[in-house]
Amino acid sequence: METPGLVVHGEAASFSTALRSLLNNPQYSDVCFVVGQERQEVFAHRCLLACRCNFFQRLLGPKLGPGMPSPVVLSSVPADAFLAVLEFLYANSVRLHRHSVLEVLTAAVEYGLEELRELCLEFVVKVLDVELVCEALQVAVTFGLGPLQERCIAFIETHTQEALRTRGFLELSAPALLPLLRSDKLCVDEAELVLAARSWARVGAAVLERPVAEVAAPVVRELRLALLAPAELSALEEQNQREPLIPVEQIVEAWKCHALRRGDAARGTPCRRRRGTLPREHHCFLDLPFK
Repeated sequence: METPGLVVHGEAASFSTALRSLLNNPQYSDVCFVVGQERQEVFAHRCLLACRCNFFQRLLGPKLGPGMPSPVVLSSVPADAFLAVLEFLYANSVRLHRHSVLEVLTAAVEYGLEELRELCLEFVVKVLDVELVCEALQVAVTFGLGPLQERCIAFIETHTQEALRTRGFLELSAPALLPLLRSDKLCVDEAELVLAARSWARVGAAVLERPVAEVAAPVVRELRLALLAPAELSALEEQNQREPLIPVEQIVEAWKCHALRRGDAARGTPCRRRRGTLPREHHCFLDLPFK
């Protein structure tokens, strides 16, 4: 009986280096991508892409005829992110950067590269900061990345005021903003949160060319107006008349909590204090201390 052969391994580093030399190298390449808004040309090898990724196997299909086929246009992915994806496919490793990792993560999810997705998620968690967290939250909500969403919300709960002042916050979608506004653990007072929600709605209204109140409608119900003092609520009501943001009935409900001045009538989310809620005289009637 023939003795089974023994699998021996050569030097992995030199093999990886050799494959990296093929990355975006026109020599011997048989497919060209036109990538990103800048329409950058990126050269690759269809056999390698097809055997490593089902997305590219379906995209490229069988090679037809001699010579280089027509370029494949991928305008939605930035060139840097696409090159990072190719680096992973060629060498099974990739150098990630804070400024582009979310774009690489997005591409990994869209291309079905689970291992690269996990590597990106690990990296995002390590470099998560105030400037990155809202953008990461948006990606997490868009692609249903539950653990990343939870991590981002926990980070924002601790650094709420700083996060509210970032561009990433203003660019959140309504589905991404909702879980934040529902949190009891935000370290911010409700008056400041109302101002942040108005700024967010103004930006969305300008981008979508829709009224502020219409943009705010999916999320504004999560603002806890009963936590505001009567003078603050009156000022909000006056501003709301000039620039509608909050439904009138929601303001009426807040006034009702003030009028009843009874904890049993004020129970529920609209009157529950957040971690960062500043004390006000009427809060003694809510009888709902933060836990």
